[in-house]
Amino acid sequence: MSDVPEKKPPTVAPVVTPVRVVIALCLLAPFVAMLWVGSYAKTDPTFIGIPFFYWYQMLWVLLSTALTVIAHQLWQRDQRARKRGAGA
Repeated sequence: MSDVPEKKPPTVAPVVTPVRVVIALCLLAPFVAMLWVGSYAKTDPTFIGIPFFYWYQMLWVLLSTALTVIAHQLWQRDQRARKRGAGA
């Protein structure tokens, strides 16, 4: 073994951009909505006979799916833009 230390690649700090903030908000919103139980722990208003507590949670299943798709598309666009910028 030699006494020469191994060279490590330089660490790159994550870049905070407006697009990445939007991505984070899209992914964080469903968690905040579901963890804040006091905002939906009630029965009224009902929707087609289903208490608010249940239909609100089911609505967030659809909303979180849409927000995750949006976040994924924004992330892919951001990564393509970074590759174009790094290649130039």
